[in-house]
Amino acid sequence: MTKQTFLHDKHIELNAKMVDFAGWEMPVQYSSIIEEHKTVRENVGLFDVSHMGELIVYGDDACPYLNKLVPQDITKLVDRKAVYCQLTNKQGGIIDDLIIYKLEDKRYLVIVNAARIDEDLNWMVRNQRGFNVNIINESHNYSLLAVQGPKAKDLMAKMGVDNLPPFFTIKRAELCNVNLWISRTGYTGEDGVEILVKNEFSELLWDKILEYGKEFDIKPIGLGARDTLRLEAALHLYGNDLDENTTPVEAGLSWSIPKNKLDDYNGKAVIEDQLQKGTAKKLIGLVMIDRGIARHGYDVYYNNEKVGVITSGGISPVRNENIALAYVKSNPDITVDTIIQVDIRGKLYNAKVVKRPFVKKNNKG
Repeated sequence: MTKQTFLHDKHIELNAKMVDFAGWEMPVQYSSIIEEHKTVRENVGLFDVSHMGELIVYGDDACPYLNKLVPQDITKLVDRKAVYCQLTNKQGGIIDDLIIYKLEDKRYLVIVNAARIDEDLNWMVRNQRGFNVNIINESHNYSLLAVQGPKAKDLMAKMGVDNLPPFFTIKRAELCNVNLWISRTGYTGEDGVEILVKNEFSELLWDKILEYGKEFDIKPIGLGARDTLRLEAALHLYGNDLDENTTPVEAGLSWSIPKNKLDDYNGKAVIEDQLQKGTAKKLIGLVMIDRGIARHGYDVYYNNEKVGVITSGGISPVRNENIALAYVKSNPDITVDTIIQVDIRGKLYNAKVVKRPFVKKNNKG
């Protein structure tokens, strides 16, 4: 049975087109994807991302336990700070990518992808032996709303939150007399916040944000624009750009891995070896030269040899070009400005390798 968020009826009232996403009935668009995309880039948009999972990890060994699960150094987190992480298997492959927030001493909030909640929990329980730690799945008790765009800060100020937390931090706040968590994070490349609130207050908050946001030209935003926004910002989508057979180094996430973490973690030997010696494949960004859209699963060619595959592709409304992410063999000749080809329905189309992200990020708070 397809699950529904607490805001499902709100989406129906707004005539959203609903689709099945990771087992959830979610709004893919309310108007047009391009219009919603530009709303977030230029003004402010409101997303229902309540399908995401929320896990609470607490106990005397919460920190060393989480430190074993991810390449990032959880011991460095101070209260209310967050870090982007990868949950790795013993081969260094990515079970999921997630955000870990330190709420207070020995208590952490872990945000996981909707399609990976069961897999993540299973892996976390398997790794629990020997640690005094508890894991609570709070996913069905909370709703998650994202307010994203250059006017998000002004909207939050109008609603009474003048002092937003710095980028990648979380704090307690009150909106419309509702106590909640508000974090300076998002999945669009724009400034904004994500609001974690108990389910019973989600409809009230949704309505109030849209009401207060009218003067900022706010619009509800569906999963379609969420995908084009994250692709322009070159943010990974699990299941497309990340999987259990891909390491963080191969995925271009070496920037997130500390080089001097002493504690052991799952996949550490493989990841450290790749950091030192390189990888057999790498993630690249592409802009199509010929007319055509590179979609997930399309083959990539260089010098008439198949060298990789497209993981994510689509239209960039800001650039007005077709863009894509792809894994290719780590050939030193394949670098920025290299011309390669994408097999689109049996015909080769030219594309150029470009730097990522595809648009300037404005999410540093």
